[in-house]
Amino acid sequence: MTVAKAVLPPVHVRTLGAGARKVLALHCSIAHSGAWSGLATALGDQATLIAPDMLSHGRSPDWDGQRDFFDLTTALSRAQLSEPMDVIGHSFGAMVALRLAIEYPALVRSAALIEPVFFAVAHQDAPELAAQHLTESQPYRDALAEGDAPRAARLFNRMWGTTDRSPRWPDLPERTRNAMIRGVGVVGAVEGPLFRDTTGLLAPTAMARADMPILLLHGSASHPIMAVVNAGLRARLPIARQGVVEGAGHMLPISHPDETAAQIGAFWRA
Repeated sequence: MTVAKAVLPPVHVRTLGAGARKVLALHCSIAHSGAWSGLATALGDQATLIAPDMLSHGRSPDWDGQRDFFDLTTALSRAQLSEPMDVIGHSFGAMVALRLAIEYPALVRSAALIEPVFFAVAHQDAPELAAQHLTESQPYRDALAEGDAPRAARLFNRMWGTTDRSPRWPDLPERTRNAMIRGVGVVGAVEGPLFRDTTGLLAPTAMARADMPILLLHGSASHPIMAVVNAGLRARLPIARQGVVEGAGHMLPISHPDETAAQIGAFWRA
């Protein structure tokens, strides 16, 4: 870890639920901590979710663009682990959760990783599918490279955020669109760890450190690369199981909170 706790910027943290189980909940890119509200309601009295807003998201300040975003987000998330806790992460938040499990295993009681966007796994295990996904993601990556944040946010949301239960970009409230535009810049900042594993999380010695129970969830209607990523992680992690939320896309904790909560609750009970 390259960021000292003493110099961490302040972030907004939301508490959802009032159950005995303390859970750190890490949201996806261009969302915010309130995205966990439906899941917290569905979990009922099982858990209390401690949900920080990432920098440049929600009510947290903007990322300064200087310090490594993955390192900084991991450090800020680690600061919420006051004791051994269960961790839930979605998309990029699931990448942070996985890194916490590897780097701080004594503080992570279990981890539920919902569609972790660890595309480097697919590059190793299914290179043709990984190449197809890279081509499909090129439009929003080009927009990011050109500095066109509104177009990048719209295209990124189209690829990952649109389901049969969610509105399309033109139908989103202006406030929501502006929040996505604000946060989309961090997507390009984490391509190295996600696509090329520049952090070294796939090293066998790293994977072996995450020796707590881990649940890997994906939606049956999500991009096929997510099933490959989850299968690859299950094969590499010491104690991991997979689950599928039928009919759901990438945004399954938001679009299918009841079904997602049922799988997480069963995982905790097991």
